[in-house]
Amino acid sequence: MKIYLLDDDTNVIRILKQIIQDRGLGEICGACTSAEDTLDDIQRIRPDVAIVDLLMPGIDGISLVRTAREHWKDTTFIMLSQVSSKDMIAESYDSGVSFYIQKPINSVEVEHVLRNVAQSLEYRDTYRKMKKLFSDMEQQVTAAPETDAAPSGKDPACRERASVILRSLGILGKSGSQDILNILDFMIEEPETAAGMTLLEVFAHCSDDPAKSVAQRVRRAITAGLTNLAHIGLSDYNNEVFLEYAGTLYPYEMVRREMNRIQGSRVEDDRNNIRIRNFLNNLLSFVTVK
Repeated sequence: MKIYLLDDDTNVIRILKQIIQDRGLGEICGACTSAEDTLDDIQRIRPDVAIVDLLMPGIDGISLVRTAREHWKDTTFIMLSQVSSKDMIAESYDSGVSFYIQKPINSVEVEHVLRNVAQSLEYRDTYRKMKKLFSDMEQQVTAAPETDAAPSGKDPACRERASVILRSLGILGKSGSQDILNILDFMIEEPETAAGMTLLEVFAHCSDDPAKSVAQRVRRAITAGLTNLAHIGLSDYNNEVFLEYAGTLYPYEMVRREMNRIQGSRVEDDRNNIRIRNFLNNLLSFVTVK
């Protein structure tokens, strides 16, 4: 994992380098004290992670992240600041920041955040591979629909990991959670068959109930998870569940709007826009990582 550092205080850069190197958290691919030079560096180096100071002369961290995210979507940005204002932190997240580290630097927090980032990058890469695999499988099924694929078999460990995630989101007891687990079993056992089906066909395959009833249960469960995750974020931005699943299981922008809605802001209610298949694919990528 290539890590780039930006802070106008050279002592902060030195401390971060020491923590990252001593704990084997990644490779330092660059460091800078100037935001203007950092944009050029990011374009040239394409780091996996950039740790950016919030308050700097010239271009502030939020403005830099907004500009950088327009061009380099694959770089994960971590904001570094002693500012504790929830509004400022929220603005940082809105700009495209994925994680937040408070100053003064705490080595335990730095390690925790960077290990979370590494895991998120692994999930992202796995999801992309799974998405490509499903796309390729769907093309194969379309081209040769009579070809039978051997099932891969159930994996109890995957089901257990999925149960842990649903429990973390507070929805394991929801009726739709059992449907979600059954659907994941099917996607793992028969990926080619699942990839060639519509969602309603998948629902019908995985339950004796009408497909539309299954769809309603699943949507309600996923929506409840979004609301619970937003409440967690409002209580504690640094909560492990929030950091792990906001921006992975659910699009961060959707989580952010749900947080604003809960606080009474007049924002678009995204809950009806939840993409069930995207959620299932994202969850699949979590549970199939070895």
